[in-house]
Amino acid sequence: MSDPSIVIIAIRLAGAALLCGLIGYEREIHKNTAGLRTNMLVGAASACFAIITLTMLNSPLAGEDVQADPIRLVEAVTNGVAFLAAGIVVFTQGKVKGLTTGASMWISAAIGLAVGLGYWPIALATTLLGVLILAVLRRVQFAMGMKEKDE
Repeated sequence: MSDPSIVIIAIRLAGAALLCGLIGYEREIHKNTAGLRTNMLVGAASACFAIITLTMLNSPLAGEDVQADPIRLVEAVTNGVAFLAAGIVVFTQGKVKGLTTGASMWISAAIGLAVGLGYWPIALATTLLGVLILAVLRRVQFAMGMKEKDE
């Protein structure tokens, strides 16, 4: 396996940012704390970490003794995003606020990892699912009286 070319790197980084931008756009139009830019940055950073990991494994400096453990990459990214998301979640007046916005950052990280590793079908399907959950279920919750307009 060879290192990804600069074109592949650029496509993956931009692709992660754009797909996560779809998640962030939904958050942005509803005036949530972490919106378009935050989700795009989370996705691009996650893709970058994935690309760096792939490149390091292919490096001549890695030697023959280096073993790949993809779970470490996933753990590192999810821990970092969990730290960011925790800063968004607030418990006030007996209600939890920001939980969905925090979860949107988590799904953006997953999308970014998938794109960075070259798993485009997973990234596209996850983006579609995330947008549907955020946009469609919001309307369902309003219609059923489960959510008020100011939430």
